[in-house]
Amino acid sequence: MALGRVNAAKFIARLLPEPHESDLGGEPAHHLMATVHAGIVCPPSGHSISWDDCYASANQLPLTHKADLLLEQNGEPKPIPDHLIGEARDRAECARQHAAWVRREAHRRGLR
Repeated sequence: MALGRVNAAKFIARLLPEPHESDLGGEPAHHLMATVHAGIVCPPSGHSISWDDCYASANQLPLTHKADLLLEQNGEPKPIPDHLIGEARDRAECARQHAAWVRREAHRRGLR
């Protein structure tokens, strides 16, 4: 009997326990990091996955996992791609800095 694929993301809670969720930025931080992630992986030249799908896939993750999308393995922010300009670039810089802070704070609090 063949087993179907299981979407592991549905088993990962999107919200961290309180007060951590609120302390780390809550819904505005979710939106910021998911928006920037989608903007990075979906350049204006096109991508095989739509911007909306990239946003949705990132938005279902908890803040700590969203932060990891914008960070190198050592916790430093990833470079901002050249296709992000103007307001999108400013938003990416803000999200990168917030992601680095979320990761440090989550580590300090013992969150994954």
